[in-house]
Amino acid sequence: MKIALVDSGLGLLPAAAAVRRLRPDAELVLSSDPDGMPWGPREPADLGARVLACARAAVAYEPDALIVACNTASVHALPALRAELEPAVPVVGTVPAVKPAAAGGGALAVWATPATTGSDYQRRLIRDFAGGVAATEVPCPGLADAVEHGDEAAVDAAIAVAAARTPRDVTAVVLGCTHYELVGERIRAAVRRPGAPPPALYGSAGAVAGQALRRIGAAAAPAPDPAAAPPGGLTVLLSGRPGALPPAALGYAEGNLLVSAPARSGAVPG
Repeated sequence: MKIALVDSGLGLLPAAAAVRRLRPDAELVLSSDPDGMPWGPREPADLGARVLACARAAVAYEPDALIVACNTASVHALPALRAELEPAVPVVGTVPAVKPAAAGGGALAVWATPATTGSDYQRRLIRDFAGGVAATEVPCPGLADAVEHGDEAAVDAAIAVAAARTPRDVTAVVLGCTHYELVGERIRAAVRRPGAPPPALYGSAGAVAGQALRRIGAAAAPAPDPAAAPPGGLTVLLSGRPGALPPAALGYAEGNLLVSAPARSGAVPG
């Protein structure tokens, strides 16, 4: 099987790694947009055009499903993608995990980009799924960019600022940007209060990976011995051009998991 993923940058790594863990045999096509990132500040029409371009580049490799591994892209481009690609290629979007986080009943914080924080979309999610709990929106300026470039000092600084804006009583943190899942444990450590248990983290990677498999009727089949099972292939597209994972990707466990796969030439099949 072959699964394609689209994001502006390294935010697609968590979902790609989740697919790899569920199905080590799956071939992955990672289509990012270094020429156009970040997508968040772009006007919706421009953002939608760039997402469609990345998706079309990935679909040329004939994937069984496409994951839009970006919250912002899912908000603005998912209907257009589904109209163009389905039913031939199922399209799975990404939604911040507000609903499962609220199910725990404790106070929660939604960490997101400044562009997403306070948006009608995010506030509707909170209103619909977290009406019975205290929910705080926490903007995280600069965090996604710092994660993208593997800038450790900038990551720590951005996390510290966001942690200071997070209420002390939160028991759960929703990672409302896919980039944030790459530094989830650092976020957990920054938010944890002395003497209190660590907050639960809620990302979307595992859910979207599982949904992609369900959409194509495939069961999860983790290898009993990952070292003995040859992984599926990996194709990387950079604004439509065949390439390789950027060096910053190897600073994260998810990126290292993926590079153990045999690389493909990037030539479009057919």
